[in-house]
Amino acid sequence: MTKVSVRYIVGDVDAAIRFYTERLGFHLDIHPAPGFARLLRGDLHLLLNRPGAGGAGQSMPDGQAPTPGGWNRIQLEVEGLDTTVEALKAAGCRFRSEIVTGNGGRQILVEDPSGNPVELFEPFSADAPSPARRTSGGSTPARCTPDRGSAAG
Repeated sequence: MTKVSVRYIVGDVDAAIRFYTERLGFHLDIHPAPGFARLLRGDLHLLLNRPGAGGAGQSMPDGQAPTPGGWNRIQLEVEGLDTTVEALKAAGCRFRSEIVTGNGGRQILVEDPSGNPVELFEPFSADAPSPARRTSGGSTPARCTPDRGSAAG
């Protein structure tokens, strides 16, 4: 398998395009309608749909409509997690957590403008000390202006 597609439901496709292209290194592939866009980053295809737009944005037969958010997420591997987090904080992005340390590396969850989580992950190098001796870094939660109706998030 060389292509992976992930679909996120977003409240504002244009805001999501700006976030993913300007902050996380994606490239706009297609944006044929206001309610849909496809972004690329390597082999990952990120499909952005607004509720009610296209087939993926339609309500289910029981009336349940797709909404942004949840906990499923894409993971983007980054080099220099601390620097990446500081740049995103300076841009006003919102985080669900502080940097945490696990067995394979360090990670943090940043939200796109609609509240969808994106995991930023920095793996440990093969010659790094054992996970028990690593620290989690000192980031603090930051807020951005989500498109969910509140300027404060």
